[in-house]
Amino acid sequence: MINRKLLVSSADFFSNDVPINPYYKEENIDLEKAKAEHALIVSCFREAGIEVVQVPAPADSQDGIYTANWGLVRDGKAVMSHLPLARIAEEPYALEVLTNLGLECFEAPDGFWYSGQGDSLPCGNYLFGGTNYRSDPASQRFAARILDFELVQLQTIPKRDENGAEYINPNTGRPDSFFYDLDLALAVIDDGVIAYCPEAFMPESQQVLAQLPLDKIIVDYDEAVNGFACNLVSTGSVVVMSARAPKLRAALEARGLRTITPEVSEIAKGGGYIRCISLAL
Repeated sequence: MINRKLLVSSADFFSNDVPINPYYKEENIDLEKAKAEHALIVSCFREAGIEVVQVPAPADSQDGIYTANWGLVRDGKAVMSHLPLARIAEEPYALEVLTNLGLECFEAPDGFWYSGQGDSLPCGNYLFGGTNYRSDPASQRFAARILDFELVQLQTIPKRDENGAEYINPNTGRPDSFFYDLDLALAVIDDGVIAYCPEAFMPESQQVLAQLPLDKIIVDYDEAVNGFACNLVSTGSVVVMSARAPKLRAALEARGLRTITPEVSEIAKGGGYIRCISLAL
């Protein structure tokens, strides 16, 4: 079983005040609806047999709901994240939380961004690491070394401006993507099984993924972008996933996996979904 134990916070202070990814909309967040969705997802985790550790969300961060970005954990160690300015207040809070849980915490290299589990997905001894948007290669290499993973460095496709150039997000100063974190383009179903959207990746990364000795499920591009299909949590037998990804759901159920599909819309306005609100411990 994977994802046996997850850390979650809450949606209490969730907002979309600073648009740091392409999913942010000008419409206001319905906070009560977001809280209800968060509670529903947490109940689905428990239904799947997952132990849930819940802490308060930090009051001074719009994205404190997304605990996946607090770090990456393995065997009692955690590599801590370096986040965009709009989320910087989460860093000391996350360090305090994970330290209090008894984890040995390591700081990612200064001067480099690192998006934690959102951009670093363990699959057996592989670590799928995203780059260019929310994480830098140096941080991914550091995490893989500290946590004893074999790094598979990947890059998803950028968002383009009207001239075809990489779009630079004015609030982060960095290139942006509809797959800004890797967990929007790739999901780990079990230690030897992944689901991913090939069209979400640059050609070189597509080749790397195709050659890996893993069982692969192909995810539809529209379901990946508009249905958050890859942003799921799997135990290896039960998958908590989007209700808006029927093709992926059918593929998983055809393999004998049970699916639980909460309806999520408000939380998605911050560019996160089911995987994003949970950090595997």
